[in-house]
Amino acid sequence: MIEAIDLKKSFAKPGAGKKEQPVMAVSNVSFKAADGQVTGLLGPNGAGKSTTLRMLATLIKPDEGTASIDGFDVANDVLAVRQQLGFMPHNAGIYPRLTARENIHYYAKLCGLSRQDAKQRVNALLDQLDMHGFADRRSAGFSQGQRTKVALARALVHRPQTLMLDEPTNGLDVMATRGLRDIIRELAKQGHCVLFSSHIMQEVSALCDHIAIISDGRIAIADSLEGIKQRTNEDDLEDAFVRAIGETP
Repeated sequence: MIEAIDLKKSFAKPGAGKKEQPVMAVSNVSFKAADGQVTGLLGPNGAGKSTTLRMLATLIKPDEGTASIDGFDVANDVLAVRQQLGFMPHNAGIYPRLTARENIHYYAKLCGLSRQDAKQRVNALLDQLDMHGFADRRSAGFSQGQRTKVALARALVHRPQTLMLDEPTNGLDVMATRGLRDIIRELAKQGHCVLFSSHIMQEVSALCDHIAIISDGRIAIADSLEGIKQRTNEDDLEDAFVRAIGETP
C-alpha cells in the first residue's frame, strides 16, 4: 500500500540567483494506492507525476509532508522501502552490451539475491514476461517493447509487494501495450499494489481501479473511474479530467 500526505517539492531554476523563487513541482499531494488494485496517477506532462513517484521511490526527499510504502516511511526507512518497492522510471535505460538475461541477473545481485535464487528468479521472469525469444541477445537494438519488458523484469526481480511504473507504455505499439496491461492486471490480481503514471486517458480508463488526477502539482480529484465521472457530472474520462482541473470541457 502507498500513502502520501501533503507532499511538497520545489526545485531551483537552473542559473537562478539566490533571490529568485524556486519552481514548485509538487504541492500538497495526498492520495492512497491499495494492495490488489491498479491505481493511476493521471495528469498532463509537467503536472508533477514523475516528481511524486521519485519521492515515493526514495530518490529525492520531500520538502514537506510524509509518505509510506507498506508502512515504511520514505524519508526515514529508505532501505526498507526499497526492499518493498519495484520502480520502473520513465525511459529506464538498460545496459546495451548485456543480454536481457544478464541485465535482470545483475539487478538481482544488486538486490542481494543469492546466485541460485537469482538464477531461478530470472528464469521465472523470462517465463512470466514471455522473454525467452530474446533473453540471450545483447540489448542493443531491442525494440521499445523488449526494453520495457527488461526494465519491468528488473523492477520485479526482488519480489516487491508494491510496483510503481512511470509512463510504461510510452513508445509501445498496440500489441505490446495490450500485453503490458495483462501483466499489470495479473500483478494486481496476485495482491500487489500497482501505481502507474500516465497522461493517456484510454490507458487509465482501461486499466485502473482507482485514479488520482494531478494538475499543477496538486491532486485535483481521486476516486474510481465511475466515481470521478459522477462527481464531475461527465460521461467521458477526458471531459471529467478537464473539468476536474478547472478548465471548461
